[in-house]
Order: sequence, then C-alpha cells, then structure tokens
Amino acid sequence: MNQHDANEPFNGLSQAQAAQGLKDDGPNELSPPKKRTVWHILADLVREPMLQLLLAAGAIYLLLGDRGEALMLLAFVLLTVVISVSQEQRTERVLEALRDLTSPRALVMRDGETVRVAGREVVRGDLLLLTEGDRVAADALLLQANDLQCDESLLSGESMPMAKRALESGDTEAEQHRVFAGALVVGGQGRARVTATGPRSEMGRIGKSLAEIEAPTTPLHQQTRRLVRVFSFLGLSLSAALVLIYGLLRGDWLAGLLAGITLAMSMLPQEFLLILTVFMAMGAWRLSKQRVLSRRSATIETLGSATVLCTDKTGTLTFNKMAVAGLAVSLADEKGLQLRSAEAPVLPSEFHVLLEFAVLASELDPFDPMERALVELGQASLPPAALHPNWRLLHEYALSAALPAMTHVWSADEAGHVVAIKGAVESVLALCHPTATQAQALTQQAEAMAARGLRVLAVARASWPGEPWPADPSGFEFELLGLCAFADPLRPEVPAAIAECRAAGIRVLMVTGDHPATALAIAAQAGLAQSGPALTGTAMAALSADELGRQVATQHVFARIKPEQKLALVEALKAQGEVVAMTGDGVNDAPSLKAAHIGIAMGGRGTDVAREASSLVLLDDNFGAIVQAVRLGRRIFDNLRKAMAFVLAVHVPIAGLSLLPLLLGLPLILSPVHIAFLELLIDPVCSVVFEAEPEEADVMARPPRDPAAPLFSKGMLGWSLLQGGLILLAVGGWFAGLLSYGVAPEQARALAFVALVACDVALILANRSFSGPLLAAWLRPNRMLGWMLAATALLLALALGLAPLRAVFKFELPPSELLAASLALGCVVLLLLEALKRLFHQFLIGEAASLASKRDTASLTLPPSSSSA
Repeated sequence: MNQHDANEPFNGLSQAQAAQGLKDDGPNELSPPKKRTVWHILADLVREPMLQLLLAAGAIYLLLGDRGEALMLLAFVLLTVVISVSQEQRTERVLEALRDLTSPRALVMRDGETVRVAGREVVRGDLLLLTEGDRVAADALLLQANDLQCDESLLSGESMPMAKRALESGDTEAEQHRVFAGALVVGGQGRARVTATGPRSEMGRIGKSLAEIEAPTTPLHQQTRRLVRVFSFLGLSLSAALVLIYGLLRGDWLAGLLAGITLAMSMLPQEFLLILTVFMAMGAWRLSKQRVLSRRSATIETLGSATVLCTDKTGTLTFNKMAVAGLAVSLADEKGLQLRSAEAPVLPSEFHVLLEFAVLASELDPFDPMERALVELGQASLPPAALHPNWRLLHEYALSAALPAMTHVWSADEAGHVVAIKGAVESVLALCHPTATQAQALTQQAEAMAARGLRVLAVARASWPGEPWPADPSGFEFELLGLCAFADPLRPEVPAAIAECRAAGIRVLMVTGDHPATALAIAAQAGLAQSGPALTGTAMAALSADELGRQVATQHVFARIKPEQKLALVEALKAQGEVVAMTGDGVNDAPSLKAAHIGIAMGGRGTDVAREASSLVLLDDNFGAIVQAVRLGRRIFDNLRKAMAFVLAVHVPIAGLSLLPLLLGLPLILSPVHIAFLELLIDPVCSVVFEAEPEEADVMARPPRDPAAPLFSKGMLGWSLLQGGLILLAVGGWFAGLLSYGVAPEQARALAFVALVACDVALILANRSFSGPLLAAWLRPNRMLGWMLAATALLLALALGLAPLRAVFKFELPPSELLAASLALGCVVLLLLEALKRLFHQFLIGEAASLASKRDTASLTLPPSSSSA
C-alpha cells in the first residue's frame, strides 16, 4: 500500500471546474455516435417502396393529364416525408438520451464528495476512485494504490494483469504509476488524477475512429422481415398480374399500370418494420423512466417471457444501508451488546478491541456499506489512539471465492506488524482453530443473530514478524475476537412485488452469500415460500447435475452461494426450460449474468464488468423496479401484437376494394390518392397510438408467454383476417348496394370511402383491448388516440367539404342521411367486432394455455442475454 502525502489535495475538482474542463476539452469519448441527418433520412425514404409507388403514380397521372391527382399525391409525399422525418428524429432523440444514460460510469471526487458520473463527463484533473471491477474512464496518474492490478489487454494485448503502484517522491513517472482508459481493474483499490481524456488518451491515439458495433437482428426482427417479404412478394406478384390482365383485356396499359400500383400500395405492409423500430426504442425509453436501463433491444422482447427471477438479497430486497446492530465478544456466555439507537452509544471497554480490529480490516475509504458502518461507529465510539492514525497499511488479502474475508497487514511502530481479518463466520472460525466449546458458542450466537435477519461477520487478529508475507491468510495464527452483526431492513415494496410475481407465474429465488438463517429470515419477511432449510453452496457443490435440477425445481432460498455457483444455477434452470432473469453486481457475477436470458446488473453498487455482461441495469438497485420492468415488457409485447394485428387487418379491405371492382367490372373505389390518405391514418396509429396504449388489466395475472411462439400465431392471424374480411364485406356490400339503388358512382365512392375510414376507426377501437368490459376498454386513456381521431375527422371533412379536393378524390357530396348511414356502418362493424372478439378471445386463451403447456414439457432454446442482441 502506498500512502499519499497528507498535503495532497484529495477533495477533487469543484463542479464549476469540471464544467469548464468539459467545455474546454469536450466529452471524454473517442468517437461519438454518428447522428443521422435529415438528408440521410430522406435518402432512406426515397428507397422505400411505398414512396416510390406514390411517385410513380404521380408520374402516371401527369402522363394522363390529371394534374390535380398528381399534385395531391405530391402533397401526400411531402406530408409522409414530414411525418417520417419527425418520427425518426424523435426516435433518435430517445436513443441518444438512452446512450447518455448507459455510458460507462466513473467514481470521482467533486467538491470533496464521492459522486458517480457518466464516463463522458470525466475531465482532466478529476480524481478517479478505482475499485475492483471498474473500467478506467481516462488516462490517469496514480496518487494512491492498494494492491492495484489492471488488465490492459485492450491496449497492449498482454493477458496478464499489470501491478500498479502510486508515484512517490524520487520516482520517475512510468507505466506502473499510470492507469489507462479502457483498462479493467481486476484487484485492489486506488486513486488517480486524470491526465488525458477522449482522443488525447492512449486508446484515443491508437484509434480515434472506433466504429460502432451494430447489433445483430433479434428473433422478432427476423420474424417481421420474413412476414414483410412474404406479403411484399404476394402483393407485387398480384399487381404484375393485374397490370397484364388490365392491359390485355382493356388495352389501356397506363390505366392498368395505375391499377397495379394501387393494388401494390394496398398490400405492401411497410408498417411492420416501422412498428418494431418505434416500439423497441420507445420501450427502452419507458423502461428508463422506471429507472431501468435496457442495454439490448432483445431484452424487451424477452421480458414478458421470464419464468424465474433469481435475485440477490443485499441492496435488492433490502436497502443496503447497513447499521451495526449487535456486537458479541464473550463467546462462552454469549454476552453481546445491542445497539438500538441511531446515534453511536458509549461502548464499554470490553468491546473496543473487537471494533478496533473490525475497522483495521476495513478499507481506508470504504465503499462497502458494512465497512462504512464500522468505520463511522469506530470514529464516534473509540478513543483516538485506537484508530491508529500513524499506522501504515502494508499488505492486503482481498475477498475471494475461496476465502470470503478481508485481511489487512499493518505496520505498527511499537508492536511490529499487526494483522486484522473480518469475514464470513465459518471462514474466519476455520482460521482461528478455536476449542470445541468456543466454536459451538460462536456458532450458536451467529445463528441467533442471523435468525433475526442480521448479517454477521467474525473478527480476528494476528501478529507477524515481517516480509515475506504468507501466500494467503491461512499462514497467520489468528485469535478470535468476536462477532459484528448488521441490520439491513427489507424494502417495504418487496412483499407486494413478490406477490405480484407469483400471480404472474414467475418464481422468485433468493440467491445470496449470506448465512442461511439470515437468508431464511429475510425470505420470510419478503413472502418467499420456503419449506425446509435453505440450500447452501457447500451442499450444492456435492450435488450432481440431475440432483441440482430436482432441487432448483422446488427450492426458493440459496445461501452461502459463491459467484461461480450462480452460473450452475442458471444452467440448471435453463435445462428445465425456464426463462431466467438473474441479478448481480460483482466481477465474478459476469458469467451468470451473461448466461441468463435476462442479466440484471445493479447500477448503484454494480461493477462496470457486471454492467457490460448484463442486458438490464437497475439504477436504484430496487427489486420493485424488476417487477415493473416485467410488467412493462408484457405491455410492450401486448401492444406490439395489437399494432401488428391491426396493420394486417386493415390491409385486407384496402386490397380487396382495390382489386374486386376491377374483377367485377364495377367503378373503382380506391386509387393511389385514396390509399395515400389511408396511409396517413394507418402509420401514426400503428406506430404511436398503439404504442401509447395502457397495459391490460390482467397483464400480471397471466402466465409468461412462450418466447418460441411466432409473432403471428394461428389464432392471431385468423382473427386479423376475420376482422379485415368483415370490413371488406361491409364496405364492399355498401358500395354495391348504393350502385344498385342508382346512386351516382362519385357519390357511392365518397360514401364507401367514409364507411371505410369509419370501419378503420372501429378496428382501432376494437383492438385496443382484449380483456375487461366493453365500455372500460373504449374509455381507457390514450391522449395520442384523441389527437389521431381529431386529425382524421378534420382531413375527411376537408376531402368532402372542399370542391377542389372532392375533384381530386373523384367524390361528389352525398346526401347527409346517406353520409350518416356510412358513419353508422362503422358503429355496426364495431359492435360486430366486439361480439366476435368475445368469442374469439376464448380461442386465443385456449391457444395461449396450449403453448404454455408445451413449454412446460419441452426445453426452450432461447439465446442468453449476451448473444440475443
């Protein structure tokens, strides 16, 4: 350990200095993500088939001499471009805000306080606090180091960690005194002054233009692309056939080409990919409002499928705000002191040595909540001499999976070298070799404390003549001093959240490194069902894969679990066909987070390594946020299916009304102008209105969905075609009936178009909800729906009320009673759709239950969070 000069300013920069540094040097990033300009968006739009068809139709109208129709189509093209550009820019702004939130973090000193900032906000002169698992944010000079080791393989290619030490007087500045941006702290702690950021760092000089990694497409994207290809091929094939039939039978090839374009426009489902893009971006934004960051879009698809949630205890189910709640020093008669007040009590002298060595076994500037509680109590309760301000920390044995205990070797001027250790009771006990009576008394005291939900650590001391140090703490002869117990209260929202998970068909497992009695006590408070003892890491290590599989099917509490055993738990659960969500915060949690379908890292106390391996980050380390994320994931998928079903259904009558009049020799109902108008209704509805729909009342009262199920099940496909077919029959029959009663074609066309728009609105209302009473479903609040309906009514009124627009649409103003009848047809269709929905919903429920039962009897092959992006 290198001690810093007492005169070294360790308060860090002020907020004003940091802001000025950020202004002078710019953000600490190598290559900011390229922003799509309006020109890039326009270039992509020009390649869109729908826009090309609109332009082609406009050109044909010009050749036919119909300038009004050509200008109207041009107006629709401009309006489509404006809507598309504004919508894409909105999505870009959402994604940019999410990139800022998910950027790497750094722990720095600002105005004398420790704060965590986005890595891009680190500036020259900042004081970095480095701990195990952190990714170094910028090049920096070490002022203090405690067994610090860094993995610099990103820069040097060297796989072995590099030992680092602080720069002392007389040293020449060298690489061992510096840490570099992008390096990973794999051991120890340190403080460093930032010397270079962004492109001026070593990594920046090696490569200033690191291209962004483009994530592969998700399963949902692949399904959607296949769906678009099928419909596009079908639509273009039918359109080409129609052009040939029209030209050969009627001899008017230009009119035939126009009819073919109309049919192609009516059948192209270009909205599908738009829906997916908008829903995923807005879903990630909505998650961020719940203080949950989604690092991969595939996670949003998977959230609604989670069947098992493995959660840590400390900081997730509890507050992670530790207070020393008990001390025990006399093991023979279980004498202990209970600290009941928030204020530090006056400790009897018999507890001083225990607390003194507990503080000596803690970090100098502790980040761990238990160590902070010990240091604060020691500063308030111990005499100044017992804090040993002149002692120097010479060596540290960090926590490890083999020995969950912290060991510090101190240079004591008058007493040689003193060793302090604190950690898991059984581990420290094994190093002290107590008598059988002492061991029994200690174990009973620890279990009594743990049974009250307290977290218990044992403390011991030893002496040592000097270097060389033993390879591990077992080389010291320790003397047991006593126990420290800590209270970490359960979060009040946890019992309700766990009950909600149970109702949603999600099993919650507690996986913790704590004492079994502590884990069971907290599990009981949280409402976790557990019959019998917790499964410990020691017992788990002795199980075969088959035996572990049987245990995880019924067990809910796992205690004294080592980080590497979390991976075995995840694999055992996946082998049973479960969709696993796993929380973690440490370096050793990364494999299990990566293997889980949904890896969830703690944003407050989690390491950068855990964040990089995860797919979700909890900014508040709050279990309730996980449940809210699952709820939102189910809502997003529900609304996605509603939007997809609507798009498929709405294209059926549009395509039918474009094709059937030609085949039956009737006057045309729809031309490219009419379809362009309808697209102005369909695009915002599918991408904005359905995305804003509130969640279903039963969203957390149904089993998780099968992730292997197709986006369009047979039931959903049949329901969409049934809805579209009903509207086609209603509008087509209304048009044919009007013509048979002698209504002029232009008036019949206007009335059929009004009826089609009214039926499309009915389709929107019918698909808003699949559960709950009819009136409640219609009255669900959705501000975007109100704006869309108002805009549709206004545009339809203009098309009918303005003579120039009526001419372009080839409308004649119909009688008001027939106009009212067309609107009433929409109401009739809505009632029919609602009646059919109630019958069809039972079939959909049966289909969902069938899929769920299939999942229960077969293993899933869903990719883990690390590769599902």
